[in-house]
Amino acid sequence: MTDNQTAAAVTVALASGPAGSGSIDDFELFYARRALDRFRTLLGRQGLLDLLAADIEEGNAFLREAARTSCGEFHAGTTVLQARGLTSGEFLEWMDGAFAGGDERPLLAAHPEHYAMGTDEIGARVVENIGPHVCSFYMGGWGTSAMAWAEDADELLPESEYPRKMSSNLFLEDGTVVGRALIQFGDTADGFTANLTVYFPTSCPQDVLDHHLRHYAVEFRNWIVTAAAARA
Repeated sequence: MTDNQTAAAVTVALASGPAGSGSIDDFELFYARRALDRFRTLLGRQGLLDLLAADIEEGNAFLREAARTSCGEFHAGTTVLQARGLTSGEFLEWMDGAFAGGDERPLLAAHPEHYAMGTDEIGARVVENIGPHVCSFYMGGWGTSAMAWAEDADELLPESEYPRKMSSNLFLEDGTVVGRALIQFGDTADGFTANLTVYFPTSCPQDVLDHHLRHYAVEFRNWIVTAAAARA
């Protein structure tokens, strides 16, 4: 029996003590987020990028090699979220403002493995984990011939049900395309559905794709909750 198996067999329940609602997991999440925000603030954007420079170089080398060996072929995965109490238009309005506002904190706060998000002379830069790899890449290509792939994507949903669509290439500073994203939103009676598809080179291990589907779930859930709170 491994240590993990031993730990999994033990359960601990909170019987009494702390005021207010929440589980021990909720308490831990609060403190983890507070500690992470402290380190991000103390290091600052450039300090964090300097600290991660070697990891970024290694992560980008992984993506570059994956793109080379995949010869332009990608495999895809999709995370679907159901949101209530907010329309897709309201959410996307908040997202547009967050990316354009120059304050990356609300964007970074959505996931522990967000390190930088902003726009520079190349485009919209994202520094985050792709699977276990810390990578720095750009998003762009909306409305250009570079996005023709999205029109024929198997994951493309009917316009009548998902009228709000955003597609992007993910590319490195040297222009190497290392992924794609296709996100589609459709309103429901009490909210909206977010259909979030990511594409990685076919030579990327399946667990890299699986981890990013979880990454999507965490970051978009938190962005949606933050957008709703901003409208309250």
